[in-house]
Amino acid sequence: MRPLERVPAVRRLETDKSTVFAIEITGEFTSADAENLCGLLEGAFAIHPTLDLLVRLVELQEVDTADLSPETSSFMKEHVAQHVGRCAIIDDGSWADRVTRLFDPGDGIETRHFATDDEPEAWRWLGANEIEENI
Repeated sequence: MRPLERVPAVRRLETDKSTVFAIEITGEFTSADAENLCGLLEGAFAIHPTLDLLVRLVELQEVDTADLSPETSSFMKEHVAQHVGRCAIIDDGSWADRVTRLFDPGDGIETRHFATDDEPEAWRWLGANEIEENI
């Protein structure tokens, strides 16, 4: 019997606006999660040349991207700079700055941090709503 594999830290959130790409990051965010996120973003950028990005950090315990390949890091920074207009980061802890550095939004991207209690304001700022999953 194999032990259960680690649950990925990145989960895509459905939105009511196709040009708003939203994700939730929870638990331990590793280089493998960054690679996964990179693939999700690459697919989104192929469909929409310009997107707004919402990143919800929930009970994030660790960010360890020491093994992240230089190619993935470069892709993330270059493509986010080329394709993202606004970036909303929702977090009550101290992780927002580290996550912002991962994306390295640069001068052309309008980035705002929101407290967890202010999440509805973040969605309004991006002009979208989350579509709740029916499980």
